[in-house]
Amino acid sequence: MSEHFQPRRGRPRREVVYERLDVQIAELWQRLGGLPHPVEAQDIWRGLWYEEAHHSTAIEGNTLVLKQVEALLEQGRAVGNKELAEYLEVRGYADAADWVYNQAVRPDLAGGSDVISLTELRRVHTMAMTPVWDVSPHPDASPREAPGAFRQHDIQPFPGGMTPPAWPLIGAAVDGWLERANALVARSRAFPEEVAQLHASFERIHPFLDGNGRAGRLVLNLVLVRLGYPPAIIYKRQRTQYLTALRRADAGDCGALGELLARSILDNLYRFIVPAVAGPARLVPLAALASDEIRAPALRTAANRGRLQAVRGADGEWRSSRNWVDEYLATRYRRGSG
Repeated sequence: MSEHFQPRRGRPRREVVYERLDVQIAELWQRLGGLPHPVEAQDIWRGLWYEEAHHSTAIEGNTLVLKQVEALLEQGRAVGNKELAEYLEVRGYADAADWVYNQAVRPDLAGGSDVISLTELRRVHTMAMTPVWDVSPHPDASPREAPGAFRQHDIQPFPGGMTPPAWPLIGAAVDGWLERANALVARSRAFPEEVAQLHASFERIHPFLDGNGRAGRLVLNLVLVRLGYPPAIIYKRQRTQYLTALRRADAGDCGALGELLARSILDNLYRFIVPAVAGPARLVPLAALASDEIRAPALRTAANRGRLQAVRGADGEWRSSRNWVDEYLATRYRRGSG
């Protein structure tokens, strides 16, 4: 396993994660009707929205905690004694993420157009950066380098070797990036590492003077939801792992970043999407049935012991239903009180 990180005990190998993602996305499309539209399932997307706005800005140094982010986005209240720019960073990112989530489409409606355009790329950056830029613009910015406009400065190489192109080359580099984005094929085992390479190449281009990390994660999720995948959220606790994986991807090894993204997509699929779109009798992976009352490992143990009604698929994964879990919990409580 020289080319892969050694998995921690109990964690599936990278190839298993990729296979599981492929199987679960197929089930989402074919059995559950694809991603729910934000208009039809606001609660699902709101949970994702809070977490992404918080963690993606925190990776860049924003110090608002999740409860402050929720108060800002839900009630418009700036809770706490933070700099105005920090609230505006989150507000701008959240506005852009809200637009991105509204691009989620059903698989049967996903064909016939590009996944992302240059206009949309500029729009995402403009939405994310304008609120904070209006009060705290980049100190080196010229009037022609406002949000949505490409940089007209060269940038020094980053620690670890990532070297952005000279600014006159940005237009051609972005055109090439858009071509690769629009050539992505969903539902392939190579998809996680292909989308990882796409994300790393955007960060290498660094097309804007500021806000490239935020814009890069937003356009990554735009590509994902346009192709019928849940968005990926990189948590602030994963910052070092994420930046290390980006550097490895820039050097040609996209495995670590592909695995990080695949695990995040699966996590959001299990936590937010499947529980909301699957009816109570629908068989779904146990991870999608976990709750504060009973965690996924306990469900797997119950299934293995035959106490929870469940079906083990050809992929080795247990599936059960909300009805069966409720029945198991009811009988467990009766056993415990007898």
